Amino acid sequence: MSKLSRSTNPAPALPEKILQFGTGVLLRGLPDYLVQKANSEGRFNGSIVVVKSTDNQTNEFSDQDNLYTVAVRGVRQGKEVAETTVVSAISRVLAAQTQWNEILLLARNPKLQIIISNTTEVGLNYTEESIFQHPPQSFPAKLTAFLYERFRSVGGSKAKGLVVIPTELVTDNGLKLREAVEKLAAFNELGKLFTKWLKFHVRFCNSLVDRIVTRPTDEAKQELEQELGYEDDLLTFTEPYHLWAIEGDDRVKQTLEFAGPGTPQIIIDEDINFYKERKLRVLNGTHTLTMPLGYLLGLETVADEMKHPTMSKFVESLMLNEIVPTVPDYGIPGMDKADVAQFAHDVLDRFSNPYLDHLLLNISLQETAKMQARNVETIQRYYQQFNAVPKLMSLGFAAYLLFMKAIRQENGQFYGEISTGGGVVTYPIRDERAGYFYGDWQTVKENDYASVLAFVKSVLSDKSLWLTDLTALPGFMDAVAEKLDALLKEGAETVLSKALEND
Repeated sequence: MSKLSRSTNPAPALPEKILQFGTGVLLRGLPDYLVQKANSEGRFNGSIVVVKSTDNQTNEFSDQDNLYTVAVRGVRQGKEVAETTVVSAISRVLAAQTQWNEILLLARNPKLQIIISNTTEVGLNYTEESIFQHPPQSFPAKLTAFLYERFRSVGGSKAKGLVVIPTELVTDNGLKLREAVEKLAAFNELGKLFTKWLKFHVRFCNSLVDRIVTRPTDEAKQELEQELGYEDDLLTFTEPYHLWAIEGDDRVKQTLEFAGPGTPQIIIDEDINFYKERKLRVLNGTHTLTMPLGYLLGLETVADEMKHPTMSKFVESLMLNEIVPTVPDYGIPGMDKADVAQFAHDVLDRFSNPYLDHLLLNISLQETAKMQARNVETIQRYYQQFNAVPKLMSLGFAAYLLFMKAIRQENGQFYGEISTGGGVVTYPIRDERAGYFYGDWQTVKENDYASVLAFVKSVLSDKSLWLTDLTALPGFMDAVAEKLDALLKEGAETVLSKALEND
């Protein structure tokens, strides 16, 4: 079977309008996919130059003439969706380590309009360094060097300013990136004229991306390649739902020609907080509160949770009855309670998608930080509205504490253990607070509720974890301690069934 190429899938050569830092599946399955759709409809007519920072290998793209396939699988409004799109929007993939001069040369391209990034959640952090290295080390330094080259080549022209859209899952990602670039400009003494051009003619946009994108399993890959008739080492699986909310004004709307009335999935608005809050609380918050319990049950993926008779009910009840009521609305159509509820039902459909292997262990990465960012305020809002203990959230929190119980440490890595299917499964606890919990769990004695309660009190009252004292919420500490004690003595299946009996 031949590999995907432009000889068998011809595509036009289009002007390079976008520079993209990152090669990951999220970018391939959302921004690049949307640009491809716009190109095919004649609404953008531009291509993307991709920068790879992690290593020098770009052959996975070049071997396929920079083409790849996006397979959309799932359910949309009750109907099965099975679509495949060959994306030809990427013109080149350049390795920062060996092709930095080529990347800087692109800064002189008069047709360049947009910069997109998706590095890591810490990739936007400021690092004090020279931007004149080849290449600079951090992403903000690379971006600053590129923008400075752009400024020098266009003479500070207003017409040649750029729109920068980071897609990292960081609150106010555009503002954070701008701040890092401004600090680097000052540290590298790039001058007042550059700083002025940066301020007035480079627009940094906060943005929110929402689409589950994965690599297919070997079995799914082989099956689809047989259907398509070619090999694709960049084959990307994704769900039908997708949203890209971008904070911007009329200038941003004019620049992002791939957005418009025909693409309701791309929202450009001067305030995108509603969309961020909705996703953070409903989708991400539910993931964080349900993952530990699902894993303790011996489940592996989100789809497995939704196939489990009691776990699926827990996910649905937690989301609809305890989380959705706490999400603020703007009181206008499209940004109100009805929209939050509809979003929640869409999310439940997405969780049930059998085509996506969304691993629970992947969701568990930095679980403590996620719990603080996604769920603490939700718990507080629940108390404000109902003046009662959120029963299911307290169970999710107790399961999280048990998930964080490490039974051993090896070379700085902590491991937990669950009993399932008649055997024992060991799992990595990939959390910067794993050592903290490893020490605190040593104080818990088997069949001793007092030690469980003391442990829970110690954790919930730690403001370094939650930025607040959660023991101040009436009844929450006792509810979490009781459920944790029950999980230790009776197991996840029994405790979950009891919790749902009266729900």
